[in-house]
Amino acid sequence: MANASTALIDAGRTGVHIGGRWEDARSGGRFAVHDPATGDVVAEVADAGAADAQRALDAAAAAAPAWAASAARERSDVLRRAFDAVRDRRDEFAATITSEMGKPLHEARSEVEYGAEFLRWYSEEAVRSNGRTGAWPEGRQSLEVRRRPVGLCYLVTPWNFPLAMVTRKIAPALAAGCTAVLKPAELTPLTAMLMLDVLADAGCPPGVVNLLTTSDPGAVSEAVFADSRLRKVSFTGSTAVGRTLLRRAAGQVVRTSMELGGNAPFVVLPGADVTAAVDAAMTAKYRNMGQACTAANRFLVHESLIAEFGEELARRSRQLVVGPGADPATTIGPLITSTAVERSLRLIDDAVARGASLLAGGRRIDGKGNYLEPTVLSGVTPGSEILAEEIFAPVAPISGFASVDDAVRRANDTEYGLAGYVCAPTKEAGEAVAARLEVGMVGINSGVISNAAAPFGGVKSSGMGREGGSEGLDEYLTAQYVSCPL
Repeated sequence: MANASTALIDAGRTGVHIGGRWEDARSGGRFAVHDPATGDVVAEVADAGAADAQRALDAAAAAAPAWAASAARERSDVLRRAFDAVRDRRDEFAATITSEMGKPLHEARSEVEYGAEFLRWYSEEAVRSNGRTGAWPEGRQSLEVRRRPVGLCYLVTPWNFPLAMVTRKIAPALAAGCTAVLKPAELTPLTAMLMLDVLADAGCPPGVVNLLTTSDPGAVSEAVFADSRLRKVSFTGSTAVGRTLLRRAAGQVVRTSMELGGNAPFVVLPGADVTAAVDAAMTAKYRNMGQACTAANRFLVHESLIAEFGEELARRSRQLVVGPGADPATTIGPLITSTAVERSLRLIDDAVARGASLLAGGRRIDGKGNYLEPTVLSGVTPGSEILAEEIFAPVAPISGFASVDDAVRRANDTEYGLAGYVCAPTKEAGEAVAARLEVGMVGINSGVISNAAAPFGGVKSSGMGREGGSEGLDEYLTAQYVSCPL
């Protein structure tokens, strides 16, 4: 694991990246990045502040005119070369992801493949960002709609998918002709640094993408939002922080994309195949140790199936191997921080105190690292905190329902609306329930919904805008209408 971070350190690439150069933060400060499997320091990186944010904005603004005017094919080629480079360096990326975030290496490799796909997808979409032409219905004047880059972007990414969340934002921004300031999560900045390395080698011009690593994101964001040149912000993270950024964006009327919290229901309908439902549940719950906004958060299982489903999910959960992500045998890595483990235990204890039965797990694993046993709770009662909060841990709370109408009501009884899952005896039965769920994305008889070609995003307090698909490119384009007499 040390090799991934050592390569960055040896190359002097643990600073901020501004105008095509790696530099120290203006203050000279640095902060440590820790391995959640051991608590050990993986690397120390530059601790940017407001002065560095200003320099990054200046660089992005200076690069903007030429990049916006560049040929779509040129932007496409940069992204395609970046895609090829990420895949060529997949082992390096995977090792870095595991060292700073903790996920098992096989999952880290999957993230590399997934993250790279955004580079390939938007390399293809870059040459298809066409407008339209026509005439007024009255026939007197022409009608031409041109699609132009929205402008300078501020891209803020979370720690749970250190590569994929970066490429999901950078790729459409570059495809559209925008320049950007990227601020990765302070817990996992190393993968983003590798990505900047790749972009430079792929021919991305200096200043088009600038990187700020910081332990004080509030100060950096405040400086960025105060600048009138900022035209777009894309944020993935908590709803609380998203609301703060929306208030800041309002001051400059900045366009926003917000992918915020989730509380995904996983509904198992009467007549569903229990084995298949558990297969889907294992993926929807335990991928990334449950640390995903799309993770199944509330299992709503028909009363005729709840005992069988709970027993099988618990049996499968006990078979998972908890350990360091670098160990090939590991299937569940550590949580990102010790605080995350403590919060999970509090939610489990509250559910049990309110009458839930503990079918599997429920304990912290002693020793170094932030480890929690995969946990299954059944008979979780209304009012339990675990049903209202985004768990972000390998904890599965199960509740029963008597009717489909009741399941839908309870599934929608949340301020969030990002993702949902339906296990059904037929595709038609699943689609009928999916149509009633107040979420942006639904998986039917599947625990996987994310794909570079699909629009990712939610409704209600889960945010606004979409990432992925052609819809993701639209977030970085604005329309200009031009008319003249025929």
